[in-house]
Amino acid sequence: MTKSTNLRSLAAQLIERVIDKGESLSAVLPAAQKKVSDKDGALVQELCFGVLRTLPQLEAVIGKLMARPLNGKQRVLHYLIMVGIYQLLYTRVPPHAALAETVAGAEALKRANLKGLINGVLRQFQRQQEELIAEVDQQPQRYLHPTWLLQRLQKAWPENWQQIVEANNQRPPMWLRVNRQHHSRDSWLALLNESGKSAVADDTAPDALRLETPAPVGQLPGFADGWVTVQDLSAQRCALLLAPENGEQILDLCAAPGGKTTHILEIAPQAQVMAVDVDAQRLTRVNENLQRLNMQAEVKQGDGRTPEAWCGDRQFDRILLDAPCSATGVVRRHPDIKWLRRDRDIAELAALQRDILEAVWTHLKPGGTLLYATCSVLPDENEAQITAFLTRHADARAEALPGGKTSGLQVFPTVEGGDGFFYAKLVKAH
Repeated sequence: MTKSTNLRSLAAQLIERVIDKGESLSAVLPAAQKKVSDKDGALVQELCFGVLRTLPQLEAVIGKLMARPLNGKQRVLHYLIMVGIYQLLYTRVPPHAALAETVAGAEALKRANLKGLINGVLRQFQRQQEELIAEVDQQPQRYLHPTWLLQRLQKAWPENWQQIVEANNQRPPMWLRVNRQHHSRDSWLALLNESGKSAVADDTAPDALRLETPAPVGQLPGFADGWVTVQDLSAQRCALLLAPENGEQILDLCAAPGGKTTHILEIAPQAQVMAVDVDAQRLTRVNENLQRLNMQAEVKQGDGRTPEAWCGDRQFDRILLDAPCSATGVVRRHPDIKWLRRDRDIAELAALQRDILEAVWTHLKPGGTLLYATCSVLPDENEAQITAFLTRHADARAEALPGGKTSGLQVFPTVEGGDGFFYAKLVKAH
């Protein structure tokens, strides 16, 4: 692509691939960003994330502006109009530029005959914006979540669902983990302050800092040398709760992209760590992270349901199982989850989690610890999963976690805090 790439049409095509073809944004966005400058790539990301975050509101607005939606071969223009409305509502792009570039996007998509239609719809939106948004904000669409997920959250968490939804609809904070092998949190924070940036510490994780303003990793002191890693606050608690020790045999299962693997090695650099994931492509990220932090781990591709295939009869002192899940606790980082997940997926995921948990339990040494974690806020994948496991296994004991129950600790996403996460600590009888 050349410098004259129309970024609005590029965003519309990516959104179409997510919504209509079920592709994940994290799978399709990076390749598109490589074809444009860093600055333009950041704008494409903002447009895609923003539209996916506010999709029901944009759909409702278009429904009021157009007698019938654009479908079939013209469907991509429906998403182009969304990109236009999103810019007018939520970005600092001057309205005249947002309008002109979005209309030009029709030409880039070889639909020049529909430029007039797009121009007309967007201008009508500008004229009626306040009235339209006021109308839409009276409807269930204002929560910006699919009905099935909203209903599950309301049922599971009658006191907390609005807080969860509110946090899901925000831009995510940028959390960092200071590598204690290089610096204390305070000494690295001093280096960060010298570079003109500021960050806030958190009591629940001794290495965690939240940047006041997100920044490219290249601007973080010593990032290339492994002094600091980007990792959410709640994700950092996994290795802390696992409490690895030097000399132990440790399994990090479902390990990609490797943030928890490297955290385990920062806490216990002399531990023997095996990092396993079913996805070969994502394992390259594990190796890259280990390399940047100058660490060693045994990295293997394997399915958690068949551990004998990748570890034989090997036994581990500690196992971190960051189980595959609905990812309903990290919606703010991956807004496409709301539109890619289906209600029926939850039972399938719970069955998969159960199979992995059963299979890997046999590889935990007597007296060993397994930390079960998900980035979900749905009880079927979390508390219910652990309660059922404990019923089946007389040799398993749950250790209460600070602030949680014996069946685990559920944390909700908060606007400036960590993502939604669940943890349960299981100890095997001697």
